[in-house]
Amino acid sequence: MDMRESYSERSGEQRRTPLEEKRERGGVDNEGKGQNGEKVNEIERGLVIEAFGGRVRKKEDDSKGGFGNGCFNEEGLKKSGYGDILASLLLLKEEAKQEEAEWMSESPQEKALFESNHKRKVQAMNEFYDQLQQHYSETVKPSWKSVSALAAAVATTSGNDTTTKAEVAVAGGQQRRLWVKDRSKDWWDRCNHQDFPEDEFRKAFRMSKSTFGLICRELEPVVMKKNTMLRDAIPVRQRVAVCIWRLATGEPLRLVSKRFGLGISTCHKLVLEVCSAINNVLMPKFLQWPDEKKMNEINEEFELISGVPNIGGSLYTTHVPIIAPKVNVAAYFNRKHTERNQKPSYSITVQGVVDQKGIFTDVCIGWPGSMPDDQVLKKSALFQRGLKDVWIVGNSGYPLMDWVLVPYTHQNLTWAQHGFNEKMGAVQNVAKEAFARLKGRWSCLQRRTEVKLQELPMVLGACCVLHNICEMNNEEMDPELQFELFDDEKIAENNLRSSNAVLARDNIAHNLLHHGLGGTSLL
Repeated sequence: MDMRESYSERSGEQRRTPLEEKRERGGVDNEGKGQNGEKVNEIERGLVIEAFGGRVRKKEDDSKGGFGNGCFNEEGLKKSGYGDILASLLLLKEEAKQEEAEWMSESPQEKALFESNHKRKVQAMNEFYDQLQQHYSETVKPSWKSVSALAAAVATTSGNDTTTKAEVAVAGGQQRRLWVKDRSKDWWDRCNHQDFPEDEFRKAFRMSKSTFGLICRELEPVVMKKNTMLRDAIPVRQRVAVCIWRLATGEPLRLVSKRFGLGISTCHKLVLEVCSAINNVLMPKFLQWPDEKKMNEINEEFELISGVPNIGGSLYTTHVPIIAPKVNVAAYFNRKHTERNQKPSYSITVQGVVDQKGIFTDVCIGWPGSMPDDQVLKKSALFQRGLKDVWIVGNSGYPLMDWVLVPYTHQNLTWAQHGFNEKMGAVQNVAKEAFARLKGRWSCLQRRTEVKLQELPMVLGACCVLHNICEMNNEEMDPELQFELFDDEKIAENNLRSSNAVLARDNIAHNLLHHGLGGTSLL
């Protein structure tokens, strides 16, 4: 008896072949075709039947090792083992195809279901956020109403006359969002307080509180800004203070920012705005060529100093150091300062005429430092003015002209010429001392500045105007701020440009020596 048959009988059930099981699942039909209609190999079917059935036997050729006469040999057993493996592979292949077909049919349905679920989730989330926003808006509105009511109650009960309607409206309305970084303003708040010591204020701003208030009142219509919904405007006094403290100390913008609790770019902008306002508003009032009445007073004062009549001012040119410009560097190169400092120096010129009190009556600012004094004078508005019946006293760097009086420069001078030079030196000292106070009071003129070259004349002009305001208000200068000038005089190449002026100068020198008078007329 076959071992497989005896095992089946002992188990009490009839064992089915894999081909029968697959036919029941629909894998292979009666004709030996698969689910997809393909024909199963006849030999493979025979091997499957021989391996599992035992009840259906297929006669094979004895030469190929078949089962002949109902029995099987060793080669048949080997073929039955191969049949097992091949049958398993066929079943796995058919199952994989079936699963792939099922997945292909289910995938579009799952994708559609996923998209519909995603849309529902997004819609639900949007509705939730809308409800949340509506909830918070309803919650904030009562708080604004309470703030408004509280502000109105405080305004009515305080009885403070200084509180304006605009202030109540701002307090009761929606809070403004101030887009300003929180910085400390303690130092400026203390300086701006009425109890701040006068000496400390003068040391910080080079002027008294009253003079500072005068400047603020003059500039208020120009520099004042209005508040906006984003931020409060910087007060006028703080704007002016930023500019004056920067000019007075010459400190970098980083330190100015820390002092006043403002941004660096804001401080730079304020300095330029206030300097521009000083040039446009204050210069026409405090730095102008004197009229006839004022000129007569100046003539009398200078005659008391020198004994020479008709002197209308003292002329001087100083140099302000700058950072080497990117273009036209050679024009701004200062050879004398370079030799003294033993390093490359660059500068621009400031030419000024002062009266007997050291107040500027004319300035010419911005010409390159390599330009000699006589060329600066020729390019100035003073030269174009064409003065008559008045002398402007200069040093040896200027030429002798019909209205410019300069000392003798040749050797072997006579007693009269020596005496004349001494008198001219006294007049020249008035201008030198004025420029020394200018640079001492405004320290930004002593060092190279961060201001751009094209903006520097405006800043220097503002310094000259502020100098005049301080001098007119008798602002005493701290002795610690005294500055010594180091401007080298270069004798003009053509220092005799008028024969009439040569005769006039000789007559003045003769009268000073022999008669004690400089003369009653120019010529």
